Order: sequence, then C-alpha cells, then structure tokens
Amino acid sequence: MEQINNLQVVPCTDSNYLKPFRVHYSQNGTKKYWDFMRTHDSVSVLIFNTTSHCFVLVKQFRPAVYMCEWERSKPKPPEPAEGSEGADSSGAGAGAGAAQPEAPEAPEGESAGGEATPNPGQPPASAGVTYELCAGLVDKPDLTLEEIARQEVLEECGYDVPVTKLRRITSYRSGVGVTGAKQTMFYAEVSDENRVGEGGGQPQEGELIEVVKVPLHEAMSFAYDEKIPKTMGVIFSFIWFQSNMSPKYKISTNV
Repeated sequence: MEQINNLQVVPCTDSNYLKPFRVHYSQNGTKKYWDFMRTHDSVSVLIFNTTSHCFVLVKQFRPAVYMCEWERSKPKPPEPAEGSEGADSSGAGAGAGAAQPEAPEAPEGESAGGEATPNPGQPPASAGVTYELCAGLVDKPDLTLEEIARQEVLEECGYDVPVTKLRRITSYRSGVGVTGAKQTMFYAEVSDENRVGEGGGQPQEGELIEVVKVPLHEAMSFAYDEKIPKTMGVIFSFIWFQSNMSPKYKISTNV
C-alpha cells in the first residue's frame, strides 16, 4: 500500500464507474448549466466488535485524495502584476456565460499525455491513504442493500454477519456538487466468533485494503483528530454510536 510507482495522469475517455454530463436548465428565469458525474449508489457499514469493544474500519489508498494533496503541495504561481495584460477583469463567475476553464495541468513530474517522467516532488503514498467505513457500490441489481452490505463486510473485513443482524442507520446524498449519489449506512455488531477470514477485499479486482481497529474509548478523539485522514462517514457514524449505542456498553466515548 505504501509503494506508489509509475504514476500517470491521462484523459478518462471511458469508465465503468463515472459518466460525465452537463445539464442545462433555467432557475428563476436565469439560464444555467452544471457539470456532474453519474455514479453508482453505495452502502457503508459501521462495524463494532463486541469482544474487543472496538470499531472495525478499513484503510486504503485513494488516488483522488493523493492527487489533491499533490496539487496542494505545489508551489503557488506568482500573482500577476496589477493592470497587466491578459488579466480577466470581466468578473465572470461559474454558471451560464462563464469562460470555460482550461484543461488542468499535469502534476509536476508528469506529462499531460500520460508518459511517466521523473517525479522529484512526488509526495509519499501515505498522503493518499484514508480511514473509512467498510463500503461498496450498489451494482448488483439482484441483491438487496442489506445483502450487498453483508457481502462487503465479509470481503473487506472477514466477518460473516447475517443480513438480519444489519441495522439500517440512515441514507444520505454524497458529493452533491459532483455526483449526488445516495449512500445507505448500516450498523453491524460482530464478535471474534464471526471472523471467518482476513478480509482485505478482492485482489483480483485490484483492491488492497487493510483492516484496522479503533478502541471504543478512543473513538471520538479519533473522529476529531484532523491529522488522521478519514471520511465524513466515519465521523458521523461514531457520533451516531455515541448517541444511540454507547449507553448500552456503559463506556464513555467523549473526547
């Protein structure tokens, strides 16, 4: 997971997961447009091990996070001098009539055509590693959301959880500015007896997942520690557990 080599950035002309579109519409008489991605809905599962009183999360490398961190670390270009030629003083913003942005530059050390070149400023792989809930795409029409969630828990974390033991927490929209896809979150209690495998995902599908545990008494400190890269699902689910489940275990999860 910590070795990222031969990184290239190339145009995405075809994908099984992302479909870009532009929608034109009128809102209160003003013509507008918005670019968005059509993606699959998904499920996520907050897993709590009652044997060891810890949460079971997954840790994996996310290229999108990695590239954002790379861009963030790049030196800022010098500001153009006031009144210099070529400066855009039209004040046009996003939406209808705004100038189209130019194609993004390739990250330092790479060519726009996708050919790998030396990357002296490439950040470590850890810059793209995040802590997340066990989760998966809703891409199996013959299975219910609960069945998909059960399958993901088994594949990613190695626990065999009956569908009847999955508790639905809620569903919500994720990435509303880009995708608007729906994610449904479940809660599952497991014990060491439910552990039937090592987890780690499906290597044949390119998954490389590490199973990690967060002790219950450290959960809220973990959730609010900005130095630990994590998804909003982790933070929300820990807060949900504190409000709904922690009295059952009589253990404080306060920071």
